[in-house]
Amino acid sequence: MNNRGQVVLWVAFLLAIVVFFTLNLLLGSVWIPFEEIVDIFFGLPHDGLDVTEEQWVIHSNIVWKSRVPQALTALVAGAGLAVSGLQMQTVFRNPLAGPSVLGISAGASLGVAFCVLFSGTLGGIALSKLGYMGEVALSVAAIVGSLAVMALIVFVAQKVKGNVTLLIIGVMIGQVANAIIGVLKYFSVEEDIRAYVIWGLGSFSRVSGDQMVLFVVLMLILLPLSFLLIKTMNLLLLGDGYARSLGLNVKRARMAVIVSSGVLVAIVTAYCGPIMFLGLAVPHLCRAMFRSSDHRVLMPASLLAGAALALICNLIARMPGFEGALPVNSVTALVGAPVVASVLFNRRKGELNE
Repeated sequence: MNNRGQVVLWVAFLLAIVVFFTLNLLLGSVWIPFEEIVDIFFGLPHDGLDVTEEQWVIHSNIVWKSRVPQALTALVAGAGLAVSGLQMQTVFRNPLAGPSVLGISAGASLGVAFCVLFSGTLGGIALSKLGYMGEVALSVAAIVGSLAVMALIVFVAQKVKGNVTLLIIGVMIGQVANAIIGVLKYFSVEEDIRAYVIWGLGSFSRVSGDQMVLFVVLMLILLPLSFLLIKTMNLLLLGDGYARSLGLNVKRARMAVIVSSGVLVAIVTAYCGPIMFLGLAVPHLCRAMFRSSDHRVLMPASLLAGAALALICNLIARMPGFEGALPVNSVTALVGAPVVASVLFNRRKGELNE
């Protein structure tokens, strides 16, 4: 694709983010007019609006305590998962590789399951009854579990040579974690099993207040750092032999990309739960739209497309007429699965035509 076409797509992605971010503030179980949103957002007086003082206070709380945190969380989580998915697909040269391929999401789930068991069965207090402290405990447990699995993967990566072997080991680690989770759920109390299942469905609404600020700050640090690996990822695409001839330490480069992807997945999973399909679908979508394998194009494209798609999924999950919100994973699967299927089908069709 020529530069002019790429510029058009960049502008389209940015406009999509602005539009869907605004729609996330406007739409929900309570309709808030655009003029009121603008006044609330910029702290302007509401004298000229047809709204009572009580409605103004309620709408301000809805915007600042619910919709803005959800929209920001979806924005940075979608961007992080998309970048992580692109990194995994590059390092393993596998179109079906995604952020959870090495069992890091399963490690987060295992950490949460341990937290749930020890609080409910051994501690005698259902984690779901602890409110904000329970949410913090879930986030900390998920971070510890995912980082522990990632440390194990990094250790294994130093011992094995082939990407396929590492991929298989990662899948096996995920299966072992899921088996342990099944045992822990069997011995957990009913209330905490329900809390764990709800966490596993994924949600952008779980993060609020200081947690949201910390999450956004962490992602704003990690995402720019991941862009430092663009040159490395382009070299890895050429194959190990050619990359070595150009002076790249393949083992160290592979480990750096895995760590970058793993940390992004760990943080997003800890705060939002295991969000499926975004990291798998967005890189395919960007390759098809930009018709390029250059990571100087794909990395920023995946970041913007992931943010836009996550905002769309969050908007669908909170569609007017629903009480509460649908599970985000149900929406991401409905959106992401057709994208991946259509891209793979078109690729196969192109190969047959050739």
